[in-house]
Amino acid sequence: MDGLAESLGRSPELFPYVLDVGKDTLSLIRLTRSDYEKASFLDGRILTPRTIGRTLPWRQVAVSIEAAKLAQSCSFVFHIGHVGSTLLSRLLGAHHGVFALREPQILRLFAQIRSEPETQARVWSDDDFHQRLDGCLKLLSRTFDANQKALVKATSFVSELAAPILAGPAQPRALMMFVSPESYLATILGGPNSRQESKVLTPGRLRRLNRRVGREAWRLASLGEGEAIALGWACEMSALAKAARSAGDRVLRLDFDRFLDEPKTHLAAAFHHLDIDATERDVQAILDGPDMQRYSKAPEHAYDAVLRRSVLDEARATHAAEIARGLAWLDKAAAEFETVRDAVRFAAASAL
Repeated sequence: MDGLAESLGRSPELFPYVLDVGKDTLSLIRLTRSDYEKASFLDGRILTPRTIGRTLPWRQVAVSIEAAKLAQSCSFVFHIGHVGSTLLSRLLGAHHGVFALREPQILRLFAQIRSEPETQARVWSDDDFHQRLDGCLKLLSRTFDANQKALVKATSFVSELAAPILAGPAQPRALMMFVSPESYLATILGGPNSRQESKVLTPGRLRRLNRRVGREAWRLASLGEGEAIALGWACEMSALAKAARSAGDRVLRLDFDRFLDEPKTHLAAAFHHLDIDATERDVQAILDGPDMQRYSKAPEHAYDAVLRRSVLDEARATHAAEIARGLAWLDKAAAEFETVRDAVRFAAASAL
């Protein structure tokens, strides 16, 4: 076994940071256990002047993955964005049996290739794509401790990959997080940053949803803000609904609003679904820890369910007309398209 294979097989210290499609190379960076624990995003925000990395031909990495006998064994958190997925990842990651990875950048590349082929140069064949995705998922499945299980929280639009990942031979388990359309509209309209992010994401979501329904059903210029946000909900939820059909009981649905109403019940259910042995005392200790009182993406800031409820209530009062327009758009879209109806039904059929 070569030195790279030994390093890859020993621990997740060498993290698969980014693939260069044109050059067919993989950049690996060195991360400590603490780096993983602190990171809300395993993307450019993880880099520091002290980050050590190297770039290697994919073919060389693939040979080392094979030599190290790495297996795909990670579970997933898929979600629609701004629905508590980072908080859930931190809570689950507080258990000694879970190694939590949040939003690895490398999965976004695969999602973009799959969801927006018109924006990507056709370099890989389908076999090339799946071989590289499989290899990267094997790298993301490694843990520091033998008794741990890797749990990958994906970026919201990576849900476009959820169906092929969950249908694959590894048969992974997944948590799928969302909120109702009304709650989602209030959440996005309640914050200037989330509103701006929604505007940036809308063109891609529009293309994806149009592709999913089979025709150009909507155009960007005709959408008001509330309608665009509702379209974003429908796009991401329909991706989850499609993936859930291929995975059956390997998917656990989690409505974040219901989670906050009964966090102990839902967190215990999440551990059970992932086959993690968490006692009632373990769950309570995790909930009594700092994560439920901090903003999960930036733990230096205080944030809890009470403050979230206050923000949503203010958004409902301030943006009532826009929320109503968004819900009306969704009702009309669901009446016309089975894909959108599936998304609505998926949310309504939350398991808990």
